[in-house]
Amino acid sequence: MTGSGKTEVYLQLLERTLQQGKQGLVLVPEISLTPQLIHRFAARFGDQVAVLHSQLTDRERTNQWWDIVDGKKQILIGARSALFCPMKNLGLIVIDEEHEPSFKQDEKLKYHARDSAVVLGKFANCPVILGSATPSLESWKNAVEGKYHLHRMVQRVENRSMPTVEIIDMRTESKGGQVPSWMSHKLFEAMTTVLQKKQQVALFLNRRGVAPVTLCPACGYTYECPNCDISLTLHGKFHLVCHYCDYHQDFKIECPSCKEGEMSPLGLGTELLENDIRQLFPEARVARADRDEIQNRADLEHLIHEMESGETDILIGTQMIAKGLDFPKLNLVGIVLADVGFNLPDFRATERSFQLITQVSGRAGRHVSQGESPGSVLVQTYNPEHPSLLFAQNHDFEGFAAHELDNRRPLNYPPMGKLISFRIQGSQLPRVHEATRLLSNRCLSLKAAKPHYQSVELLGPAEAPLAKLRGQFRFHMILKDQNHKLLNAFCHQVLGDHKWLPAGTRIAVDVDPLHLL
Repeated sequence: MTGSGKTEVYLQLLERTLQQGKQGLVLVPEISLTPQLIHRFAARFGDQVAVLHSQLTDRERTNQWWDIVDGKKQILIGARSALFCPMKNLGLIVIDEEHEPSFKQDEKLKYHARDSAVVLGKFANCPVILGSATPSLESWKNAVEGKYHLHRMVQRVENRSMPTVEIIDMRTESKGGQVPSWMSHKLFEAMTTVLQKKQQVALFLNRRGVAPVTLCPACGYTYECPNCDISLTLHGKFHLVCHYCDYHQDFKIECPSCKEGEMSPLGLGTELLENDIRQLFPEARVARADRDEIQNRADLEHLIHEMESGETDILIGTQMIAKGLDFPKLNLVGIVLADVGFNLPDFRATERSFQLITQVSGRAGRHVSQGESPGSVLVQTYNPEHPSLLFAQNHDFEGFAAHELDNRRPLNYPPMGKLISFRIQGSQLPRVHEATRLLSNRCLSLKAAKPHYQSVELLGPAEAPLAKLRGQFRFHMILKDQNHKLLNAFCHQVLGDHKWLPAGTRIAVDVDPLHLL
C-alpha cells in the first residue's frame, strides 16, 4: 500500500548491513530523489550517506563518488547512474519505485537500472530489494512464480486509513456556472471545504503549459514544430514551445495560413489550471510543480518546504508530484484529466495509467489517524469504465495485474514474451525508406532460410507514432518471441556488419524496450 512505511524497512535493513561492516546502494528515480528522502537517510546515518544526482556539479559528483570508493561513506543514494559506482563491499541493493520507467536509459548506452541491479546483486552475492506499491508486471510475474520472494505490506503505518477514491464522469457534468469547463462541481465543493479546514489540496495533470494545441477554426491550421511531427504547446499568452526539441516561436492571433481566422487554444495544461485556480480561490496560496517552474533542486526544496510548513494551500503539478512526497496536511487530491495516458499507441499505456493514478492517490491523507475522516481522491474522466480507474479506485493492484496479464497473454507481450525494437532513422526520408525496405527484406529472408526462426514474430516496419523528432524521420520494427536467446541471435544475424545500411541512416536497437513512441 502507499504510505505503508517501506522507507523505514529500507532504513532498518541498511542499519543491519552497516553492522555487518558492508555498504548499501539505494537507487531511486531522479524525480523521487527529493530533499525529504535525503533528510530521512541523513537523520539516521549522519555523514555515512553519499548522494549522486544530476543537479550536482562535476566536482561534487567526483567527491561523492570517491567517498564511496575509498570507504569514507557506507551508503550511496542515487539515480540510475549510481549503479556504476564501484563499491568494494556491497551488502545490500535497494531499488525504490522499481516500476518507474526512468530507470531505463533509452539513448546511447541502453540499460535498465533495475535489471542491471539484479545482476549486480548476483555478482556481489547480496540481496536486492525491489519496492513499489504498483510493481512492474515483469517483476510481479517473477514474484508470483517464485523467482523473487514476495513480501506484502497490506496496510498503512499505524493502520491509517487509505483515501477514498471517487470517479467523476465528466460526460454528465453540466457546463457553465462559476467553475471552468475542466472542473467538476464536486471537485470545486471539495476544494472549498478542505481549504476552509486549513488543509491542503493537490491537483494533478500530466500536461504542461496552457494548451497542447492551437488551432484556426476557419481553416483547421495548427502550429507545428518544424523539427518534429508534433504540435507546439502554448505557454503564457504568446509563447509556443516544442516539448521534444525545445524549439520556440511567438504565438500570433492571426492565422498564418488563411489570414482570416484567429488561432484558438485547445485543451488544457498546468499553466491554465494555475490561472483558473487563482481566479476561483483568490485567497489561497497556489504553487505549481512542473519542469517549467521547477528548474533545479533548490526550486524543489523551496516548494517542499512551503508545502510542509503550510505556506502553500493548493499545489498544481505533473508527475513530479505523483510519488515520493509526504505532506501531513494534504488531504484532497484531484486528478483533473485521468484520460491523458489511456490511448497512447503503446501496450503498456493501461499499466502506466494505473500506476500513475495509484501513486498520485497515495499522496492523500497519509497522516490521518484512525477514526478521523480519510483523505479523499477525486478522479475526473471521460472514460469512467476504464480498467485502470476501476482497479485503482479499490486499491487493487493484484486484481489489475491479473486482468492486464490476461490481456497480454494471447498477444505474447511482455512479461509473457520478449521484445526487441529496431528504430530506423535519418534526416532524408527517401534514404530512411530504403533502409526500412532493406531491413524488412533481410528479416523475411532469414526467417525463410532458417526454419528455427519461424517463431520470431515481426511487427512492421511502420512509421513511428512520433514520425519525426529533432529533424530525424523515424520508422520502427518490433521483433517478438518467447525465447530471448533465439531473438538475440536473430537480431545479430539480421544486422550483420551494418554495411548494407544506406549512408545517412542508422538503426537503434533496444532490447526489452519500455517506450514504443
